[in-house]
Amino acid sequence: MNNDEPVILTRDVEAAVIPIGERVTLQKGEQAQITQSLGGSYTVIVNGNMFRIEGKDADALGIEQQAKPASTGAPVTQEHLEKEGWNTLRSCYDPEIAVKIAKPALMYACHLAPLGPGSHRVDVKMTLTAPGCGMGPMLAQDVQNKLLSLEGVEDVAVELVWDPPWNQHMMTEAAKLQLGLM
Repeated sequence: MNNDEPVILTRDVEAAVIPIGERVTLQKGEQAQITQSLGGSYTVIVNGNMFRIEGKDADALGIEQQAKPASTGAPVTQEHLEKEGWNTLRSCYDPEIAVKIAKPALMYACHLAPLGPGSHRVDVKMTLTAPGCGMGPMLAQDVQNKLLSLEGVEDVAVELVWDPPWNQHMMTEAAKLQLGLM
């Protein structure tokens, strides 16, 4: 969603300053320009500054929240859950550059381990494009929250790693094209 019309915040809402990740409260009545709505969160510009607003706070932008699909109650296989885990990781976006963080190869590993019947732990190793990125903890939290929302996932550990160091050659051609690097 790229909205040409600004919206007025309908309530105070917590947001993260992009690119430093600092938490702030945007005030009810402020004008916001939505620049992207990808992966369930929103990037907005308020008073010339860029912020990320979580999907759970979409109502502050005047947007109705999407209902979460109901559980089927059917047992979840590890193979199915692993596939769903990677699909979920592909729904995580960098709020600054509007690229799926799985596309620029920021995800190094996603492993499942059974905890008990129908219950799993997910261990993720990911990196950032730069070690000093202030959005790193927020991106890691986004990954954790999205994986925890999957049926059959009881625990998630996200580790930021720096080896191997990320470089542009790790990006898919689609991501490079999207960022104008080709």
